[in-house]
Amino acid sequence: MAEAEILDHDGMRRALMRIAHEIVERNHGASQLMLVGIRSRGVPLAWRIQHNIKLIEEVTVPVEILDIGLYRDDWFQRPFNPVKSSDISATVNHRVVVLVDDVLFTGRTIRAAMDALSDYGRPLAIQLAVLVDRGHRELPIRADFVGKNIPTSRNEKVLVRVKEVDGEDRVLLSRPLE
Repeated sequence: MAEAEILDHDGMRRALMRIAHEIVERNHGASQLMLVGIRSRGVPLAWRIQHNIKLIEEVTVPVEILDIGLYRDDWFQRPFNPVKSSDISATVNHRVVVLVDDVLFTGRTIRAAMDALSDYGRPLAIQLAVLVDRGHRELPIRADFVGKNIPTSRNEKVLVRVKEVDGEDRVLLSRPLE
């Protein structure tokens, strides 16, 4: 596989700051917001967006953690990953919930996240923030906030690395060697 860097640390930082600004703009502030990071790389991205919103609005938006393992419709096709617990302690009722994930591809992860989130209540609205949108949707799902659109082929992979999980901040596009 050949890898090309799409975003470095500074590119990721700028993209996440832009996403935070867009979230605040669209929602006329941060008073009704809740960020929900999808395990695993969506969680540190949600924490970073929370930090950026605090810089912009001087408001600390709650960050919750969602594990969608039991809600996936392709769990039998994927390598076994132990299900981790979700950590949603605040009510989602009457809040604007911003789901945060690293990559939007087919839309199946987001569908599973919306199903899982419904077990916690009924949000006022659900919005989606992703660092990378690579296209190839199988479901009618669109991100509200996107750090970078990367047109890809189906045989390419987008690898998001975050310092909290992988020890570095980078986004790579991996292509099979010909």
